[in-house]
Amino acid sequence: IMGVKIEVLKGDWRRAVEAAAVTQRLRADAGHEIKAILAVQIDTASGVVNDIPAIRRAIDAAGHPALFMVDCVASLGCMPFDMDGWGVDIAMAGSQKGLMTPPGLAFVAGNERAHAAHQKADLRTRYWDWTFRQGEVHYQKYGGTPPQHLLFALRKALDMLLAEGLDHAARRHALLAEATRQAVARWAEGRVLAFNVRNAAERANSVTTILTQDRDPRPLADYCRHQCGVVLGVGIGELSGKAFRIAHMGHVNAPMVFGVLGAVEMGLAALGIPHGTGGVQAAVEYLGREVRP
Repeated sequence: IMGVKIEVLKGDWRRAVEAAAVTQRLRADAGHEIKAILAVQIDTASGVVNDIPAIRRAIDAAGHPALFMVDCVASLGCMPFDMDGWGVDIAMAGSQKGLMTPPGLAFVAGNERAHAAHQKADLRTRYWDWTFRQGEVHYQKYGGTPPQHLLFALRKALDMLLAEGLDHAARRHALLAEATRQAVARWAEGRVLAFNVRNAAERANSVTTILTQDRDPRPLADYCRHQCGVVLGVGIGELSGKAFRIAHMGHVNAPMVFGVLGAVEMGLAALGIPHGTGGVQAAVEYLGREVRP
């Protein structure tokens, strides 16, 4: 629609982006026809976290001038994101995940390189035009009437996040993610459930994606929803019908996570799905060791 050609650098849905592959592809682009590299910091479908500084180094190693754009929808507010320090030219995020606000708001940040490229862009539309959006009239920032209820919600959410402190929020997400992984590792002993992300270092602190091998995950999701009032995420894309997801991002604490893990473990037992026992206990013991008075 916008007249932009997209090339997908194929990879493994169970692994992070391979930086060397980025360098190799960019070196092959001798004419610098590639204008931008787009990556996600955390992919909510697979549960993978990408090493954004490593991708930046890969671009630099190729000596390529393309802009570096990062989707941090599922990472902002959940883990560190250093736009300037990591050499990110454009970052975008949404309101509904780590920023703890109902969906409906999107945010875009661009550095000087990005704004310089914008000045020469020939594919502008009124809605996506940064120059128009930064106009003197207030409504231009929103492309129309401001969504006041979402803005007030965002203000409150940001107050909560800043009161906690970004470092503390990142630590909270890391702890809750690892507690979830402790439970999943115990369940995986039954050789039916498994982590989608093979490399432990590449598992996101926002969401954990769990493969169900040859079993349909829908009965478990239905059980948790109808018997426990717990909604599990479903597999998306290549993982559709092959996985379920547990989110641990945004406004979440240990009792919430324990409740979800308990519902899943209850569902596994009720449906006769082979699994290692003691997943919830493993999560409790982990946080008991890590969180001291």
